[in-house]
Order: sequence, then C-alpha cells, then structure tokens
Amino acid sequence: MISKDTIEKVFETARVEEVIGDFVQLKRAGSNLKGLSPFVNEKSPSFMVSPVKQIWKDFSSGKGGNAVTFLMEHEHFTYPEAIKYLAVKYNIEIEETVQSDEEVAQANEKESMYLVSEFAQKYFHHTLLETEEGKAIGLSYFKERGFTSDTIKKFGLGYSPETWDAFTKEALGKGYKLEYLDKTGLSIVKEDKQFDRFKGRVMFPIQSMSGRVLGFGGRILTNDKKAAKYLNSPESDIYHKSKVLYGIFHAKQSIAKLNNCYLVEGYTDVIQMHQAGIENVVASSGTALTPDQIRLINRLTPNITVLFDGDAAGLRASIRGIDLILEAGMNVKVCTFPDGDDPDSFARKTSYEDLQLYFEENAKDFIQFKASLLMQEAKNDPIKKADLIRDMVISISKIPDRIKREVYIKECSRIMDISEDVLFNTLAQLVKKDLSEANKQHKEEQKAFEVVRNDIAQPTTKVDIQYELEHKIIQILLLYGDKEVSFEDTILAQNEDGEMVEVKEQNNYKVFQRIYLSLQEDEVELANPVFKAIYNHLIAYFNENEVFELDKYLMHLPEELAQEVTTILMNEEREVLHNWEVQQIYVKQKEATISQYVTETIITLRWYLVNNIIDELKNNLSTDEEPDNSEALEMVIAYLGLTHIFSKNLGRVLSRYN
Repeated sequence: MISKDTIEKVFETARVEEVIGDFVQLKRAGSNLKGLSPFVNEKSPSFMVSPVKQIWKDFSSGKGGNAVTFLMEHEHFTYPEAIKYLAVKYNIEIEETVQSDEEVAQANEKESMYLVSEFAQKYFHHTLLETEEGKAIGLSYFKERGFTSDTIKKFGLGYSPETWDAFTKEALGKGYKLEYLDKTGLSIVKEDKQFDRFKGRVMFPIQSMSGRVLGFGGRILTNDKKAAKYLNSPESDIYHKSKVLYGIFHAKQSIAKLNNCYLVEGYTDVIQMHQAGIENVVASSGTALTPDQIRLINRLTPNITVLFDGDAAGLRASIRGIDLILEAGMNVKVCTFPDGDDPDSFARKTSYEDLQLYFEENAKDFIQFKASLLMQEAKNDPIKKADLIRDMVISISKIPDRIKREVYIKECSRIMDISEDVLFNTLAQLVKKDLSEANKQHKEEQKAFEVVRNDIAQPTTKVDIQYELEHKIIQILLLYGDKEVSFEDTILAQNEDGEMVEVKEQNNYKVFQRIYLSLQEDEVELANPVFKAIYNHLIAYFNENEVFELDKYLMHLPEELAQEVTTILMNEEREVLHNWEVQQIYVKQKEATISQYVTETIITLRWYLVNNIIDELKNNLSTDEEPDNSEALEMVIAYLGLTHIFSKNLGRVLSRYN
C-alpha cells in the first residue's frame, strides 16, 4: 500500500488544471477554465475546472471531483493507480508498505491485464536491445527504418522472439497468470497448449492517453504470405481498437498547444514524424476512422489535418472518414504527398523546417481536396460530375454549423462552376431529409414515452425550499466554514429599572460553530440524507482541523459525497437564484458579508420550518360541533409570534447591509 506521507505529498503538489490539461483542451473563463466534456459527445463546453478550489465539474455527465477522481473517472484508474500516476508526473518518490497476499489477490481483473501488458512491453523492449536475436533482427529493422535509439526508447519498441512460447514461458515463470495472458491476447491458449501470438514480430506498444499499455501491434519481418503483415491485439477489457489512437500519449500536449492534430495511418508514420520534430500526430492504426477516435482528438483540438499517401486508390477509400470529422463539427484539412511517398518516407528525407513549410503550402481545405480528387475520376463525364457534386453536398450537409455550410456551398459553386441556387436547393433537400428522419424517430420515441407518461400524474415544477436552504448551508460551510467573523447576538439583560430587555452585542465565531450552535439550539437536523451526511463530515473535520483544505477533505469522503461536494462548489460559480424572493426566501449572494449570509440563511430555514409546523397544526384542528381547539390555537399563536420575530430579525439584518 502507498504510504500516507506519499498520498499527502501528491495532494499538496498536484494541480488539477495541469493534470486535466493533459487530456482536455482548457480555455480561460473568468477565474475558471472550461473545455469540452471528456465523458460525453458535446459541441458546447460544459466542463469546468477551478484552479482556486482545485476541483472540476462536468455538467453534462454530472461527474466531478479533484485531480485523483478525474484520473479514476477518465482513465479508469484505481485510487492507488491515480496516486502513482501523479507521483510519477510530479517526481514524488513513492513510499509503499508491504501488501499482504490477500490484498494482492484482491487486485481486480482489469488491473491484472494492465500489469501483464506492461510486463510484456518491458520484456519485448529488453529482448530487442539485450538479446542477440533481438539485436540481429528487430533492432536491425528499426535502424534500417532510420529510428534512433532515443526514438526506440521513447515509443518502447520491442521484439518478440521467433520461438513458439518464449514470452508465455517467461511471463508464467514471473508469476503472471495464464488467464490474463489469454485475455489480453498476448498468448493463445488451446486446450493444454499455449503459444505466443506475436512470435517473430517487431512490437509497437499501443498506449492510452495516460500512457498505460493497452495492447500491441506486431509486424512480421519474413515473406510468409500466409501470415498477416501487421497483427494487432484482439479486443479485450482494456483494449478497444475503435477507441484508441496510436501515439496519443506522446502527442496530446503538442496537439493542445499547437491547436492542430495530424492524422496518419500507420505506426511508423507517427514515429518518423515525431523523430522529424512534428509531435502533434496520431494514427488510426490502419483501421477506418471511428466517432470515438474523433472525439478523442476533439477533446484536445477542433482542428484535424489528414495526411494521405500519394496512392490514389487508398485516397478514395480513406476520405470517407472526413464526413465523420465534419459531422463532429471539427475543421478538416487534407495534405497529400508526392507519388511514391507516405508520411514515413517523406519525413525521413525532409528537415523539420521543410516539413512545416510543406504542410503550410499543401494542406487544402477538405472541399478543395475532395473536388480535385473526384474531378480526376469524373473527367468529362457529365453523369459522374453530377454524382460528384451530390457527393460534395452530402459532405457539406454533415456540418452542424449553418454559417460554415453556406461558406462551403459558395466555395463548391466556384470550384464546380455551378450555380449556388442549385447547390443550396440540393443541400436543403438533404438537410430536410435528415431532419425528417430525425423528427420521425423523435415522434416514435415520444409516442412510446406518452404511453408511460399518461399513467403518471405530472406534478408542476416547484422549488423545494428546504432542499435549497440546506444546499445553501452546505455551500456556506464549504466556502467559509473555517472563517472567523463577527455575529450579532441577542441576550436578555436587566436595565436600570430592573426590567429584562433585549441587548445586542457582537461576538466572534467560526462560521461552522455559528451554524452548528444555531441548528442545535432549535434541534434542527437536515432532512436531505446526502446533505446530512456531508454536514456531519464537515462538522467533524472542522473540529479536528484548524484550516479547511478541500483536497484533503475530499480524500476522506465516500465517492458519492465527494461528487455532491464538487457539484455544490462548481454550481456556486454559475448559480442563479430561482426567483426565491417571490417565494419569500431572502437569501443573498456572495456580495453580502459572510455573517449576513449565514444569518439570513439560518433565519429563513427557521422561518420555513416553523411555517410548516403552523400549517400542520391548522390541518389537525378538530372539525367537531363542539371542538376543543384551545391548546392547538395557543400553539399556532405562539408559533405565529415566532414568525413575527423572524420577520423582524430578517428585516433588521437586511437593512443593516443594504
């Protein structure tokens, strides 16, 4: 287990904006940062990060927390994994206590698969650099491709021996279970036999955005026509080919910084471009581009430049992915290389400066690229040209932004030498068709919903006053609980004539003490179970700690309570009152002083609870012909007197600060 000291150092050092900035492109929004949600597909940013409070909140998915919880949510790390990741990121030495056999046995299956994959990467890399076979075959191949030692180390390249079970034997000998070798696809298990999937191949580790090894790509070096040239790990609990981009771990910071992502096809394309100095590049690993892969890039930048080989046959098939990129609302440029060249070969013989210049001069907007490519196929055939134009308009119809659509239609009109009216009419038909289909689907879903809804009485929307007031109390404790401020107290004192009169005096309290004493005085408990649990945690924390440190406080909270705390704090950043004044709830916002803020909230909660008691008493009044309601009426009158006092006190508080 990781020592308590290490965990505390991690929480003290890690900056939530830096950690999340490795995965999501963040932009300044006042004192906060915002970006696109990394958990759902969205076009308007709803993901907020507070550097001051060191928390984040995703208003689309409802998730939230600190740097550790982000890694647990986004990378599916366990708590120890997240701590270790941050320790490595911030160069913090990890101190661990010895784990028991039982604790080791409790490691979950997914973690076991990650550990097997990480072991495999180290084994293949060691075999490449330290064995005679690895150096003679694998290392020679990489050197022939022009890869330097630093590049080989950076990408963790390796070699799997030309022996049926060399890796499997080594892994089993090191204590890794055959079950996980099988599930990751590193070993193929058939009855009582097992052998290596990647026998005799050079190895390319495929990493997640955080750098965890998910799977492998292996290239065969012989001319065996029966064997696939490239072989990938099979789908597993940790490797989903359609959701991974090769090179994203090494490219993410450069992509976000340069606000552009180069998209290539193969492993060596990525590696060679990196070696040439172009680091904002990833590969779809030879698979058709998927929406999940596009979303991965969209978290970092809205701009993609697709780099295609000079092979015309491959171009036609590859441009289908462009429509998916457009549909995601992203900006697409396309750059091709001279015949016979691909990103790998071109980068190998071109300097960094010349590469940059080539991309600047040759990257075309998708509409220009698609037009020039398809026009070569259509040539002078009017039918093919008509199909081409329709193909172009279909691509434009995928763009969600209407202004962009119009700009592209005008550009298409100019390139194709056809009237804008015809293109706009075609576009309108396509959009109308898409809308019609979407509307039809919506109506079908709505119809199904109506069947359910008709059986349920629909309540009118109403603000839950007690919920909102309890929410306010938790928010005040989180923001100001450890602050010491001056509050006005009312005490009874004897005047010169011997009469008991109210006297006002100022006393200093910690905010949490004032709230606690006020609620205790009235024997009030919070009704909402989540708020009640957070309240109890907070009061205990304040009593044990002089200063409130949010990150340390969140460490000790159950996950569901931590989620609620971050929601409350981030909502405070963008909160708007729900016409509370109309409903006689006079809770002011942050411009009020803290003591006023606390006093108003407590008085309003008391007022609300007493009114509830009055209503209950009225409802219980007897309706008999000779009712004896005297006791109940006396209680109603007494409680009405209390509401009058609350009203007077609230008015005095309001007038003092207005």
